[in-house]
Amino acid sequence: MKGALFLGGLILVAIAASLIIGDVPLGPGALWQGLWGGDGPGALTIRIIRGPRVAVALGAGAVLGLSGAIFQSLLRNPLAAPDIMGFTSGAGLAVLAAVTAGLALPLPIVAAAGGLAAALLVAALAYRPGQATPAVTLVLVGLGVGFTTAAFGTFLMTRLPSSEAAEAQRWLSGSLAARDWGQAAQVWAIGAGLVAALALQIRALDLLAFGNDLAAGLGLRVEPARWSLAATGVLLAATGVAVAGPVPFVALMAAPLGARLTGARSLGGRLAAAAAAGACVTLVADLAARAAIPGLVLPIGVMTGPLGAPYLLWRLSREMEKGEL
Repeated sequence: MKGALFLGGLILVAIAASLIIGDVPLGPGALWQGLWGGDGPGALTIRIIRGPRVAVALGAGAVLGLSGAIFQSLLRNPLAAPDIMGFTSGAGLAVLAAVTAGLALPLPIVAAAGGLAAALLVAALAYRPGQATPAVTLVLVGLGVGFTTAAFGTFLMTRLPSSEAAEAQRWLSGSLAARDWGQAAQVWAIGAGLVAALALQIRALDLLAFGNDLAAGLGLRVEPARWSLAATGVLLAATGVAVAGPVPFVALMAAPLGARLTGARSLGGRLAAAAAAGACVTLVADLAARAAIPGLVLPIGVMTGPLGAPYLLWRLSREMEKGEL
């Protein structure tokens, strides 16, 4: 309970700091007046300038964190995350391809299609007839698919005018610039729908943690349950990519960080902790990206990368020590 309260308090502090800190600093008194009085510069900041950005950061981080927790639990591998396995890169490539082609399609649908296509490609390349596919094989194949989709994304950027290519490069590293309440409503509404769908599958995810044979023995239809959970995880990741870009390492780090901070042991508790940790990491990273260099707003990935890359190397070394790689 103390850990959950600490994480909740950390998120509240990050929200307040994100609203206060910016090109035009806002005093705590003005923020309080805007929050409860509904007028003054605090209200303007909450309603228009920084409020939508904070809401999008929280929603995108939560769905990315939840997606990572699903795959890490489903595959029972801490390296299994949609950003490592190429799903978010696939979603980002699809959005970039639609922009390059001038297609006026809803971004969540485009991102979802790209993420699902990448997931199907990983499954197809890792499939061996009559053999169970090890989780580490899926992760390694996913890494290859992620590099490939990133390469295609770089190629597509060469087809764009220089100004649009620079903006695309920024988006591919994760960006929350100029977000509005429509995008905040989008990520929260779709995310809530997917969380409701996940709630119906949580028993299946819990049973799969015991292994396929035992889960089947307890009456679970293993393969349909796996595909359904994987689809939910991919759609959650794509929902975050549609509004914030393929922010790296949030999905990978959120579940272990949330579990460590809260001490959650039940599956439901660990999923909730992963969503909260993902929201906190994304919000803090966005704040750091805005405040690190005065007058310059960096992509979120510039901040999540230095945190996530060392964690990935440490996790790889742990897996090698255990003989999993």
